[in-house]
Amino acid sequence: MKNNYGERRACVKLEFNTNYFWRILPLGMRRRWWLFRAFDLFVCFWPIFKARKGLVIVRMDGIGDMVLFRNALDHYENVFGIPKSEITIVGCKSWSPITNELFEGYQVFTIDEHSYGKSIFYRTYVNFCVRFIAPEIVVSDSYFRRALITDSLVWVMNAPKSIVSYPYINEATRIEFQYYLSLVSRVVDTGLYPTHELVRHANFLTQIGGEEIAPCLPVLSWVGTLTKKIKSPYIVLNPGSNEFGRRWPLVNYIELATYFLEIGYRVVFVGKEEDLSKRLTILITKNQKIINLIGKTNLAQLFDIINQASLIVSNDTGPAHVAIGLGTSTIVIVGGGHFGSFVPYPEHLISAKVRFLYKFMECYHCFWRCDKRTKTFESFPCVSGVLVEDVKNSCNEILKHK
Repeated sequence: MKNNYGERRACVKLEFNTNYFWRILPLGMRRRWWLFRAFDLFVCFWPIFKARKGLVIVRMDGIGDMVLFRNALDHYENVFGIPKSEITIVGCKSWSPITNELFEGYQVFTIDEHSYGKSIFYRTYVNFCVRFIAPEIVVSDSYFRRALITDSLVWVMNAPKSIVSYPYINEATRIEFQYYLSLVSRVVDTGLYPTHELVRHANFLTQIGGEEIAPCLPVLSWVGTLTKKIKSPYIVLNPGSNEFGRRWPLVNYIELATYFLEIGYRVVFVGKEEDLSKRLTILITKNQKIINLIGKTNLAQLFDIINQASLIVSNDTGPAHVAIGLGTSTIVIVGGGHFGSFVPYPEHLISAKVRFLYKFMECYHCFWRCDKRTKTFESFPCVSGVLVEDVKNSCNEILKHK
């Protein structure tokens, strides 16, 4: 996969090239951007009468990205010289139920990022909310991000100092990012694609603070709140994903569940998609040792279930990172779409309790634009190619050391 290193360097220079900024302003923006633009401008220049104070970090992440970022957050206080109580995370509504536990001592403001990118009324409301935070500094170190969401939020706060990482840019997003990057105080290059996110977070803070910060394995501090506990020992299976192609075939999970029952474990299926739950009900017999909780748990309950499990087997999706962060033994089925950016973790950061299983193919780094499957709703070949026997063997290796 060709990297965009040359594009990165050209774009960073836009920070100092205001003539180019004005030249690109009218061109290439999507119609939705022009619709939002007048309202965003209105909020951006709304007067603030209180003293600027503190730091805002914009993280429009899914659950997995949030987990990968969480430990880096604890360095911000020292790097920026701002107390934890004056640091605000602007994050996604999807992980708001667990913010009290995972972000204790920080201020957290969560939004529905999908509505923010579509509804002018909701967007304007959110813009006013973040504008009135009135931070002295606003930052975002997200590499894979959407300019009309993350970069707009950074810009609309109009802080005296704004720092962002250089993002992944393709032809469709080039003009948008060139525009927004030209408006910030500093752009930090965190590395070439496919640098892992854990390394990117460390690189960002190292460049800001001037002292080397080493990447580390995610560690989440979590106190269980589940009132009705599942009888142990049990193994969690997470067959879902936001994209059909990234799901290891459900029949493989069923075969795995049958195997775990045979060796004495209960099996708990988790996830959020109703269609998966219906198909799972059809495929499994009414075995009391199989517990189908797909679509039946909130986020805090999911954390509890994973935290108490003997093992979890998951696709490349949020719960896999949660499990690793909680210290649960974890098997992750990995595809090649952006291999190495999120999974697998760098070798020196992989715990003995974690395995990343994948089938290497020459077409890796396709960004999930796969042309090798015949049907839209089937797994990508790099995902389905992971063998059940290999998963069983990896599970046995971990379980025998528990």
